[in-house]
Amino acid sequence: MQLETYISDLLYRYECVTIPNFGAFLTQRVSATIDDNTNTFYAPKKVVSFNEQIQKNDGLLAHYIADIEKIPFEIANKKIAKRVKILKSYLTQGETLTFKNIGEIVFNSEGKILFEPSYHLNYLTDSFGLTQFVSPLVTREVYKEEVETIEKVIPIAVTTEKRKTRPYLKYAAIAFIALTLGGLGASKFYVNQIETHNQLAQEEATKQLDSKIQQATFSLNPLPAITLNVTKQTGNYHIVAGAFRIEENCDKKIKQLKADGFSPRKIGVNKYGLHQVVYGSYETGAEALKAIREIRKTHNKDAWLLVKKLD
Repeated sequence: MQLETYISDLLYRYECVTIPNFGAFLTQRVSATIDDNTNTFYAPKKVVSFNEQIQKNDGLLAHYIADIEKIPFEIANKKIAKRVKILKSYLTQGETLTFKNIGEIVFNSEGKILFEPSYHLNYLTDSFGLTQFVSPLVTREVYKEEVETIEKVIPIAVTTEKRKTRPYLKYAAIAFIALTLGGLGASKFYVNQIETHNQLAQEEATKQLDSKIQQATFSLNPLPAITLNVTKQTGNYHIVAGAFRIEENCDKKIKQLKADGFSPRKIGVNKYGLHQVVYGSYETGAEALKAIREIRKTHNKDAWLLVKKLD
């Protein structure tokens, strides 16, 4: 029994998944962060932790296994207990337990459980498609220091005596302002003339178009009725193929998946403004998990399950 696979599936939807008589995996939402040392931006995520004090059987894991493997609830509990016994024996022998995409558990020198989470998988479904990125360091102060250095080497100063010896500059400035104002006036008059001409031309074109429409005779032949059988996908379990900022990329993904034999569709935009494409939607979790395992194995190892009721 791949216990870590079932736990990983449940961590997408629940904040606590308990292994009876062993401990519980907990998730806590963390906002987006920035590493000041590396200028790296990290998307929001769920941080996984482990609490060995929570061991009471809440039935969540057993019910899920019973539903997936089509076995009675009592049999599922027995399989979990058998697996827990093996896990504890490994720990007492000093071995490290590795739960794929979740983390590693080991006993320390005092016999306490230590848990090291894995960051390969983000269990926060709202952050799907958002990856970390590095921004280059802004160096505005460097340019400011360079300018200050240049000013020290080549000082710029205008004295009163120099202004008096060049009176022609004043008259040149006055002439420049006069020419600029005259040019602006002429430019404004010219633009107004063009706008008036364009408006008259637009009105004439509209009149000619209306005249041609009134003279035209349209003959519409009724077409034979066509019956289309459309299968509407339903269910709250969706296997997500990707999320895209640009909707055109979303359409390209759908075209690609159709060429691969799938029946993809768009399910709308999430709260981060990303257009989501799914392989399909399913009525039960068992159907969805069976499909996603096959998709991960043969087509896309990064496909993930979204449990959401669509409007």
